[in-house]
Amino acid sequence: METPAHEAQPTPAQQALDALAENAEDQAALDTLAHSDVLVPVPDDAVDGEGADATTVALPVLEQPGGDHVVPVFTSEGEMAELLPFVSRYRLIPLAALAEQWPAEDLSLAIDGSSAHGLTLTSQGVRTLLVR
Repeated sequence: METPAHEAQPTPAQQALDALAENAEDQAALDTLAHSDVLVPVPDDAVDGEGADATTVALPVLEQPGGDHVVPVFTSEGEMAELLPFVSRYRLIPLAALAEQWPAEDLSLAIDGSSAHGLTLTSQGVRTLLVR
């Protein structure tokens, strides 16, 4: 299967995810990831203006089989369309800023969850690995 032209060059965040897939302790890759912007899906049924405050963001939460809750974020529009083709809106947010305000409850973060380089972090992992 060919890669679409707009996805031909991996983003720095995707390169960092690839590096972390090989070595979860790669500090340079963690730093790159923490300083990358991610796409946070906005459900199409969200009220216009909801989450318009730049200091807060409504997190989309998906329930996984087994009852675990995960927030999906993406490194590109193509990655988002792969997993959530029905979502057409998103907010671009620095991953470190998202991590700094991560909720205390048991909520995981999935970055490019449907891709080969996807990474899922526990709530504790988000706060310890991505807050820079």
